[in-house]
Amino acid sequence: MLKNIASFSLILTICALVRLSFVETKTIDLGRYSTEGLVLNYTVKPDASIRDNAKTSNDGYERFSPYLGKSFVGFKEALAFKESGGDYAIINSYGYLGKYQFGKETLRLIGIKNVQQFLNNPKLQEKAFVANAQRNKWILRRDINNFVGKRINGVVITESGILAAAHLAGAGSVKKYLRSYGLDNFADGYGTTVENYIKKFSGYDMSSLKANKKAKVNSI
Repeated sequence: MLKNIASFSLILTICALVRLSFVETKTIDLGRYSTEGLVLNYTVKPDASIRDNAKTSNDGYERFSPYLGKSFVGFKEALAFKESGGDYAIINSYGYLGKYQFGKETLRLIGIKNVQQFLNNPKLQEKAFVANAQRNKWILRRDINNFVGKRINGVVITESGILAAAHLAGAGSVKKYLRSYGLDNFADGYGTTVENYIKKFSGYDMSSLKANKKAKVNSI
């Protein structure tokens, strides 16, 4: 009797295993899942033009900035990424300096005269960027009021685009572009135009940046 029960149990076990082996594996519908609405962080290579534009880097490192959203910090890091790859020590072939590629004349306007000190001091470079942006925002305050939300050559004008273009070409060149409705489109030595920057850096939140006619940086 016990032998028969053991044999019957063995048969049941084998049948169960055979059945499991034929169970269809459930397919996951990946179409139900989405990253829409999530803030995703990427580390990416810079534009090819960054390395072409660069002439000298004192430490030899390339620095890349993560995606930081549409905040002011995201704006300045995205702009730095485009300008230099985030390298504080770099000098390009036209003599523009540091992470944000400042010209010497612009540095003098915001109170910085010692170029070597500027290159060696990341904190000073960050302060210089903010001061210059504040000054440009004051200079361009009427143009920001008059043109934000309009389209020029199919490009929506935003405050951040205007201020990015001012960093590239100066506030005067941006005024000419806006007031000529795109006919006067300044290009730098590498062919990058005011319109390029207005489009590329569109839509960042600049509300935390205060316009300041007399923005200056004290050397550290």
